[in-house]
Amino acid sequence: MRPVSLNLQKGDAIMRKFSLAGAFIVCIACLVVAQAPPQMAKPGPEHKRLGYFTGRWQLEGETKPGPFGPGGKFTGIDHNDWMEGGFFLVSHSDFKSPMGDGTGLAVFGYNLEEKAYTYNAFNSMGEAEHAEGKVEGDTWTWTSNENMGGKAMRGRFTVKESSPTSYTFKFEMAPDTGDFSTIMEGKAIKTK
Repeated sequence: MRPVSLNLQKGDAIMRKFSLAGAFIVCIACLVVAQAPPQMAKPGPEHKRLGYFTGRWQLEGETKPGPFGPGGKFTGIDHNDWMEGGFFLVSHSDFKSPMGDGTGLAVFGYNLEEKAYTYNAFNSMGEAEHAEGKVEGDTWTWTSNENMGGKAMRGRFTVKESSPTSYTFKFEMAPDTGDFSTIMEGKAIKTK
C-alpha cells in the first residue's frame, strides 16, 4: 500500500506544480495584455469625405416668401474645422437673413452603424435641427423630419459640389405626404 500512497503524493505534488505554473503563466499573460494600449478608432473614408467642407465658406442666396417667413436675400460665413480625432466637423456660422441676424453651431459626422452622415445644428434663433445624409458622387442629400405648428413636415437639403472651392445648395420642405417646395437656394465659395 505504501508505494501507491507515495505515487499519489508525488502525483499530487506534480499537479500542484503544474497548476501553480499555469496560474503564473495566466497572470503574466494578463499583465502583458493589460499593458498593451487599446487600438484607437481611426476615421474612415466616410469621415474623411466630410473634409470637403473644411475651411471658411462665404454663403449667399435667397429665401422664398411663404408660411416660413418673408422672402429675401441672405448671407453667411461658415468656419468649419475638424474636432480633435477627425471624426466630426464643427461649423461656426454667422448669418444675416430677412428673419434677422444670428449665429449657429453645427456638427457633421458619420454613423457607421446606420451608414449615414449626421448633422446636428443649433442657432441663436432657438432652432435645433437633426438630419441624416448621404453622398452620391458630388451631391450630398440631407433629410429631416420637422414639426412646424403641429404639422409633420419633411425637409431635404441638397448640396451640389461645383468645384473644390464652391457648391450650390437648396432647402426644400414638404407636408408629411405632399410634394417638396423650395424654401431657400444659394451658393457657397471657399475663401480659406
